[in-house]
Amino acid sequence: MTDRIGRQNFNALAKYIFETAGIRMPPSKQTMLEGRLRRRQRAVGAETLDDYCDYLFDEDNIEVESEYLINAVTTNKTDFFREPYHFDYLRDVALPELLAQGVTNLRAWSVACSNGAEPYTIAMVIDDWLRGRLAANYKVLATDLDTSMLEIARTGIYPAEFVDPVPAELRRRYLMASTDPDRDVVRVTPTLRRNVAFARLNLMDGQYPVGEPMQLVFCRNVLIYFDRETQLRVVGQLVEQLAPGGLLFLGHSETIAGHDLPIVQVANTIFRRS
Repeated sequence: MTDRIGRQNFNALAKYIFETAGIRMPPSKQTMLEGRLRRRQRAVGAETLDDYCDYLFDEDNIEVESEYLINAVTTNKTDFFREPYHFDYLRDVALPELLAQGVTNLRAWSVACSNGAEPYTIAMVIDDWLRGRLAANYKVLATDLDTSMLEIARTGIYPAEFVDPVPAELRRRYLMASTDPDRDVVRVTPTLRRNVAFARLNLMDGQYPVGEPMQLVFCRNVLIYFDRETQLRVVGQLVEQLAPGGLLFLGHSETIAGHDLPIVQVANTIFRRS
């Protein structure tokens, strides 16, 4: 018989995951959750998934295990130059407008950076566009809830086929092939990596300590995992981090229709703070 999580334990897990990470875990996702927790079950020596839940709740190990539990349930689908329309807009419209406004210290934020593909893509586009324009510099902040993804992102090392979406000229400029012929991997150049900083941040927190206002905020394909109330609260807090004239990029399937925020839509899923 397949090991399953009992209803009471599933409900307790779903409640904890939602309250901690804002991720909805309806009954339809029970099989997915069970599959993702089996590694943690083995790691703590639990015989069954319900034993793992007993370890979490009855033995009061939830705070110790929380990071691993949340890492297990987060979704980490990402690619270089995913939804390329946004990066065309960044290059052709946003960057020229921002520099025309006198921005000289450009700050961008990749809100759910996963393995780093998005923030490195942002950095490539900005760095390439700024070449020869010495009047400006930039930094990219990349945050995520999943610490295991952040570890990968910090290395900047990826399978060679994973970077296929990167245009050839940018691959030559910003990616280095391994010197080991047995490793078919590439690494982001040190120059680009120095302009990208990684940190753990939970969008469910009451404040986002990200420093000075941002000109660019990418929060793409994250809101779809939240309920409506959480979506609007998170977007409201993101908008607070935008400088006047700054841009918020959402995922292609995400909407914030009916919001009461100081932003106007300037393109498909792109909003400017007023």
